[in-house]
Order: sequence, then C-alpha cells, then structure tokens
Amino acid sequence: MKIKYISTTFLLLLLVSFSSCAQEAVENKNTTTYILVRHSEKDLSDKSNRNPNLTEQGKERSENLVKILADIKIDQVYSTNYTRTLQTAAPIAKDRNIEISFYDPRKLFDQEFQKETTGKTSLIVGHSNSTPAFVNKIIGQKKYNDIDEKNYSKLFIIKIVGDIITDTVLNIN
Repeated sequence: MKIKYISTTFLLLLLVSFSSCAQEAVENKNTTTYILVRHSEKDLSDKSNRNPNLTEQGKERSENLVKILADIKIDQVYSTNYTRTLQTAAPIAKDRNIEISFYDPRKLFDQEFQKETTGKTSLIVGHSNSTPAFVNKIIGQKKYNDIDEKNYSKLFIIKIVGDIITDTVLNIN
C-alpha cells in the first residue's frame, strides 16, 4: 500500500515536470524576441563626418554588450549600414558567429522583416531616432520618444508570444 502511494506521487510529479517542460518548449518556439540598442558612443571630433567611428568608450560599451547578453541565445544581428552601428554590432556577432544583416531604418518592421524574425531572438542596432521608432512600430503604439543624443545606455526588449506583446527598457552602463 505504501509503495503505491509513493509511485502515484512520483508519477504525479513526473507528469507535472513533463507538462511544464512541454509548455516551456511550446512557448519558446512561439516566442519572438527583439533586443534593440542605439549604437555606442561615436566620435564627434569632426562635425562634418556623417559616418564616424566609435570612440574608445563606445568600443568598450560594445564589448560589454556581449557580457550583458551572454545568457541570451541570439539568432540574428541586424544593423543599419553605418560605421558606428556596425562597430556596435560586431563584437556580439563575432562572439556568436553570426553574420550581421542590414535593415533600412526607413522600412521598420515591414512584412519581410517580421517573416525573417518570427520565432527568433534578434539584436537590432540603430540610432537615437530609429531605435525608439522601431520599438514603437513593433509594439503598435507611440510609447517611446527619440533618445537624447548623449544617452547610449538604453536597451529595449520586446517579447511577442501569440498576441501578447511586452516591452521593457533597461539602462545599461
């Protein structure tokens, strides 16, 4: 009699474990995650240069992004075709052995982009104006304004599971 009780309890625990693992697997498969950052600190010494490199501080911030996102599986890395965004995306793309894909900041979150990213986790590197605009487009509302030109620390995370969209903003320094 005691053996049956233990076996029933064990089976119940096993069933609960399997069902929660199955639920997690289903959620992960149907989850789309976007991580958006503005490029790191750019060199402002030449006001006529419209495509500057990152400063040493910007390079450090970009390397730090690899550490910040170390425990997150990233499937794709996107960047605009500017030196500063590519230099920001490069360390994590190299670390994850992912080729950087370009996106057009004038065509944010179009059908093609949505198709490419559904069910995946994508890092998107943009600018002080395009990053919050991109977030707003994904979440379907005008929630975020342009990032202050001196602020390089915002990291946006959008998670889509079915029809539920959640957004979070972190300040990373």
